[in-house]
Amino acid sequence: MDEPILKSYRVLEFDKIIEKLKAMMSSELAVKYADEVKISMDKIEVMQRLKETTEAVDYIIKRGEPPLFGIYEMSGYMKRLEIGGYLTAGQLIKVGDFLRVSRYLKTYLAPDDSDLQSEILVNYADGLMAFKKIEDTISDAIISENEIADSASQKLSSIRRQISKKKDSIRERLSSMISSGSEYLQDAIVTIREGRYVIPVKNEHKSKVKGIVHDVSSSKQTVYIEPLAVVNINNELRSLEVEEREEIERILQEISSRVDDVRHEILLNQDLLREIDFIFAKGKLSLEYDGRKPIINDKGYVNLKSARHPLLDKKKVVPIDISLGGEFTSLIITGPNTGGKTVSIKTLGLLTLMAQYGLHIPTMENSEIAIFDKVLADIGDEQSIEQSLSTFSSHMVNIVEILKEITPKSLVIFDELGAGTDPTEGAALARSIMDFMLRRKIRCISTTHYNQLKLYALSTDGVQNASMEFNVDTLSPTYKLLIGVPGKSNAFEISRKLGLPDIIIRDAKKMISEDNIEFEEVLSSIEKDRTRIEEYKQAAEIESLEYKKKNEKLKKEIEKLNQEREKVLEKAREEANRLVLTTRENMELVINELSELREQMNSAQARKLQEAQDLYRESFKSAQKKNEFVLEKADEVIGELKVGETVRSTSLNSEGVVLELPDSKNQVLLQMGMLKMKLPLDTLIRTNAEKEVQKTKTRNIIDKKSKYIKSEIDIRGNNFEDARVIVDKYIDDAYLSGIKEIRIIHGKGTGVLREKIRDYLRKTNT
Repeated sequence: MDEPILKSYRVLEFDKIIEKLKAMMSSELAVKYADEVKISMDKIEVMQRLKETTEAVDYIIKRGEPPLFGIYEMSGYMKRLEIGGYLTAGQLIKVGDFLRVSRYLKTYLAPDDSDLQSEILVNYADGLMAFKKIEDTISDAIISENEIADSASQKLSSIRRQISKKKDSIRERLSSMISSGSEYLQDAIVTIREGRYVIPVKNEHKSKVKGIVHDVSSSKQTVYIEPLAVVNINNELRSLEVEEREEIERILQEISSRVDDVRHEILLNQDLLREIDFIFAKGKLSLEYDGRKPIINDKGYVNLKSARHPLLDKKKVVPIDISLGGEFTSLIITGPNTGGKTVSIKTLGLLTLMAQYGLHIPTMENSEIAIFDKVLADIGDEQSIEQSLSTFSSHMVNIVEILKEITPKSLVIFDELGAGTDPTEGAALARSIMDFMLRRKIRCISTTHYNQLKLYALSTDGVQNASMEFNVDTLSPTYKLLIGVPGKSNAFEISRKLGLPDIIIRDAKKMISEDNIEFEEVLSSIEKDRTRIEEYKQAAEIESLEYKKKNEKLKKEIEKLNQEREKVLEKAREEANRLVLTTRENMELVINELSELREQMNSAQARKLQEAQDLYRESFKSAQKKNEFVLEKADEVIGELKVGETVRSTSLNSEGVVLELPDSKNQVLLQMGMLKMKLPLDTLIRTNAEKEVQKTKTRNIIDKKSKYIKSEIDIRGNNFEDARVIVDKYIDDAYLSGIKEIRIIHGKGTGVLREKIRDYLRKTNT
């Protein structure tokens, strides 16, 4: 990569972002891969990279952190197998971990029935291959880098049992010798030298113990002797240990052979795991920075909304809105030192590089980034003492290198263009460089203090002013970027606030040309107008917000009223249904009793009874709709009512006496049998408006009922619930029959039935 481009990446601090990204990775494979991935200039590829990051963020949010462990470099191991070698226990453990993470990630990335949408990472899941049998073989056979499990093979288990027995036999014999000849020993212990079991004998008694000398202590006081009595057993033990090593080697070769069978698949998994680790690192970085996927275009248009520099504290940094490449291709930013100019231009350059690398950027949704073939920047003091370069010279060296590299699709960033030399010459050079960029329509953003460049931006198409807002009252910057507003020099205002005498400020103003004074006054006027407009805008936004809140409150109140209205209507429907059902029960009882008397009636009476039954069923069918009872309006307006007047409900097909005249809601209080209820006036008719057929039939039923009803009822022997039903029916029948007084025979007993019936009748009457 060319030096100017590398230097630009460094001054924009893109290298620090990559280091942050690497810190999110779980494997060295991904860390190396991060250095191999370059800034992309292809729109489709950039969009694909950003989609990867978005999917990783979704997975982390909805499924938690991915199981990224055991992602090791497998190439060297697989090469060793390819040339006929075998892997050590430690290497096979790493292979087992590698196979395990491949299987876990395949499951983690697999699609399910959730709302998690994935295309790229699901394909990685399809590509990963799992080999659980090999994975289990390794974990079952190998305990650690230095230990193979007894269960790895039957032969190994048998050899180790024999070794254990031999060791026990040797210890027993040596322990016996220690007990019988302790006076010859330096210590009463059994130890090992050169892999053989020995006893420590005092040097002066070494002739007393027959055996092979294997070692002598540094003080020459102790000789380590293998007694002849255990030489053969030690030899047998050594032979078994050789067999053990050979069996372990055979086991490792066998397992390595099984791994070799899937060598190519493991190498494919390695590439996939490396990229999965890399992608999820991008997702983690996005979550840390609160990043968003930008809209990508190849038209050179940038529009960042509430952009933050990712290396600054997101709780303290002031977000900026910045655009370039639409109505203007060059942007000139002015403002006081430490006001945020440099941070603003670095934010634009850095976020562009991040997006083209495939990283989310810390902005609001729908921010837009263009694809540039190069991002070139001259920022900061690149002065070199060794080269004896001044600040101006150092900047010019960078600018010359940049001008050699640029193309119409480049993004160029200049910090303090033309600074460090004579203001007149510096301003002329800066304007000439900006003209050079403008003619080629190269996207360019620059910071400056020169008024000449402010005027240049005001008078030139394709160039726009911008400034960093400064609060003169508090003598502090607000770090807000204002596009379209040239920055005003605040030197005189700041000096006055700091206490510089007015006479000095007046003299200083006299030394400035009238054009400059007029220009500053124009800028001051623009700034005042902008501030005033901003205040009006904020006030309008606050007022709009209040109206929205009130509107929402009214909507909630209306909704609440509608809900209450629906509850009232539902209650009325339930009450009406209850009344209809009660009436049905009573009528059924009446009809049942009359049916029992049918045999005693003549044919004319039986016919009339059948007509009454048909009338009841027809009336009930029209009055009741399953769970949807609605009061129907009468055909004619009833007119004025009088208290005591009898009316009929067309929907309930029942008569009632008017107790109260219509209220404010046009509801009439009626006494309908034992019930008092309110019904809408427009659902009532006068009784004389009924059809004569219905009146006659109903009257006949009532007349017949009055012939059979008695003035007393016996409820002895019933529980309260059964007695209550009987009493309710009897009272209704008595009322319809016109009986003024009735008697209820309840008996004495414990008095429970009597008390409950009395209490019930008392509540019903109220």
